[in-house]
Amino acid sequence: MTRDYPLRVDVDQFKEASAQLSGTMDAIWECDDLERLRGLEGQAALSYNKLWDHMILQQKEDFQFHTRSRRPPLDKVNAMLSLAYTLLAHDMASALEGVGLDAYVGFLHRDRPGRASLALDVMEELRGIYADRFVLSLINKRLVSADDFVHKENGAVLLTDEGRKTFLSAWQNRKQEKIKHPYLGENISWGLLPHVQALLLARYLRGDLDEYPPFLWK
Repeated sequence: MTRDYPLRVDVDQFKEASAQLSGTMDAIWECDDLERLRGLEGQAALSYNKLWDHMILQQKEDFQFHTRSRRPPLDKVNAMLSLAYTLLAHDMASALEGVGLDAYVGFLHRDRPGRASLALDVMEELRGIYADRFVLSLINKRLVSADDFVHKENGAVLLTDEGRKTFLSAWQNRKQEKIKHPYLGENISWGLLPHVQALLLARYLRGDLDEYPPFLWK
C-alpha cells in the first residue's frame, strides 16, 4: 500500500503499525502460554484494524471501517468481511476434512459445539491476504456500490440479492487466479490454497515435516 500509493496514504502511520506488528510477532515466537498468545493476537488485530479505513481509497463517502462488528455486521465493509470470512472458513474446513483432520478441534480457538475451531486457526494466516484484500479490491475497483446493500431495522447491514451475486461471482473469479506458493515454489490457484495449507499441516502433525510452513505473502 505504501509502495503503490505513497501520496494517498499516511506512510508514517503504516510504518508505525508495521513496527508494532513486527514486535508482536517477535513476542509470539517466544510465547509458550496459550492465554498470552491469544492476548498478543488481539494486540496485533488492533494494530492492523487501525489501518483498515486508510486502505479504502475509493468511494470513501459510502465505505468506512471503524471497528469489526459481527452478529450483525453494522456497516457495508463488515457485511462483506463477514461473508468473505464465512466462505473462507467453509473452504478451510472442507480442506482439513479432505486431508483427514478434524476441523472442529483447534489449537488457538477454543473448542465449542458446532464451531470449526481448527479451520478458524488455519484461516488466520489467510484472512488478511485472501479475504480482506478481496473486499478492498471490490471497493477500490468500484465493483460494489452503496446500492448493493440494505439497512435493517436492527441496525444490520446486509448485501442485497444482486450485491451478493456480484460478490460471489467476483469471489469465484479470484479463486481461479494463479499465485506462486512461497513454500512449494509452484503455481497454484488461490482457490487451492486452503487445501495446500491443510495438507502441509497434516504432514507436519504426522511427522513428515519438521515444522509447519505458514503462508507468508508479500
